[in-house]
Amino acid sequence: MDHTSFLERWFRRVALSIIIVFFMFPIFWIVLMSFQTNETILRSPPSMSFTPTLDNYMAIIAGRLDSNVASMGIDFVNNLMNSIILSVCSVAVALVLGVPAAYAFARHKFRGSEDIAFTLLSFRFAPPLLVLLPLTLYFQEIGLADTYLGLVWVYQLICLPLILWIVRGYFEDISPDIEYAYRIAGHSWFSTFRKIALPLAGPGIAAAGLLAFIFAWNNFIFALVLASADKQPVTVGALAFVTASGIQYGQIAAAIVLSIAPTLALALWAQRYLVEGLSLGAVKG
Repeated sequence: MDHTSFLERWFRRVALSIIIVFFMFPIFWIVLMSFQTNETILRSPPSMSFTPTLDNYMAIIAGRLDSNVASMGIDFVNNLMNSIILSVCSVAVALVLGVPAAYAFARHKFRGSEDIAFTLLSFRFAPPLLVLLPLTLYFQEIGLADTYLGLVWVYQLICLPLILWIVRGYFEDISPDIEYAYRIAGHSWFSTFRKIALPLAGPGIAAAGLLAFIFAWNNFIFALVLASADKQPVTVGALAFVTASGIQYGQIAAAIVLSIAPTLALALWAQRYLVEGLSLGAVKG
């Protein structure tokens, strides 16, 4: 029995190690590429033996795209700041609108509630190209084209359905008896929502906010069409690294490392809330 248990634990560790290596190796290779020159990256066969250099990061921060023909200007740092502004603001707006709505759908059943919730979720089903032309025309009419406000409004429409449906499930997992007892003590609905429901669903809200932030950060098509160069995020700004004279693989790798750093830092910070959120969703109140 002990021998079988040992083999089972050993097999699980080996399988887990293989899975981790399989999924993490591309990221590890990109990090290595960010410290290499184009000549080192393109050599055949590839090798992990090289002299590290910070030229790729220095070129990005300085706003310079080096090529074999000329040195072109880029503004990747501005693109990175645009991504942070758009993602943070859109998730904040989606949380302010989506969390109370999720609580209302979870606690108050009314006629057409499921239809309204499904309609909001359908925003995630529709391909971006379906609404891109109408949005462009409307934004030009009301003056929201090429503005942060317009982009944040579009981005929060991406985040809102995700937050609404995820947080709704966490509110439904909380026993309503706890809230009823607090209400009987003479507290208002808003006080019950703020002091009871929100803290209990906090890990779920954090998990939904993190997922929404990742979706907003990775959005490409809306910013490509609705924003000019000075307001475009990193997903669009990365196109500057592909030029007629060649592809700057080292600088692309450095840009990828810098672009995933904020989401990685946020995920590490919210890791505790993610674990608590999964535990909360696994047990009914």
